[in-house]
Amino acid sequence: MITKVISKNGLILAAFAGVCVGLIAVTYFITRDTINNEMRAALARTLDQLVPASAYDNDVHHDCTLIPVGSSLGNSSPLEVYRMRKEQSPVALVMETIAPNGYSGKISLVVGIYNDGTLAGVRATDHKETPGLGDKIDVKKSDWILGFEGLSLNNPPLEQWKVKKDGGVFDAFTGATITPRAVIEQVSQTLLYFEEHREELFQSPTNCGEGDVAENAGAKS
Repeated sequence: MITKVISKNGLILAAFAGVCVGLIAVTYFITRDTINNEMRAALARTLDQLVPASAYDNDVHHDCTLIPVGSSLGNSSPLEVYRMRKEQSPVALVMETIAPNGYSGKISLVVGIYNDGTLAGVRATDHKETPGLGDKIDVKKSDWILGFEGLSLNNPPLEQWKVKKDGGVFDAFTGATITPRAVIEQVSQTLLYFEEHREELFQSPTNCGEGDVAENAGAKS
């Protein structure tokens, strides 16, 4: 009798588990397109904030390459690079990069760089910095991050890419130096990477982009 009860309960649990798996699968397929569309829209908004759509004529969402793990940027997962072109000539790149040493951990950034090495702009896309202090890197909280626009490795010179407290030219936040220091350091490293790999970044075959948005986002570390 006990064996029969256990067997019956086991079958019920197995059936319940099967139904749950089925519901999860159905939910995934129903919501997958919505999630992808939302992520594409968010990406498009960020790209447009950094490089105006009038500056290029290619389909930037399908013109993407990956910076491999272990690059000089210190990335532990591939980083996406979106290429902007006008009549097939390079205009700008928008690169993912991650500052590893924020006050509360990693700070995910996107950095727009024109072909001449001038910054189109920088945005923080994900962070856990302290509200009211380090979170001023968020453009919704402060215009501090807008100060990168138009700068390059020559303006200011590389040795001055530091907060003023460290002998550089960049303002820090009152009561929060670690966060801006981390962002400034990573932006300068990203500019250096661009200078060293400019041709490769523009010429590498497309191996990421719109079709891989959701999958790649889930793999970020």
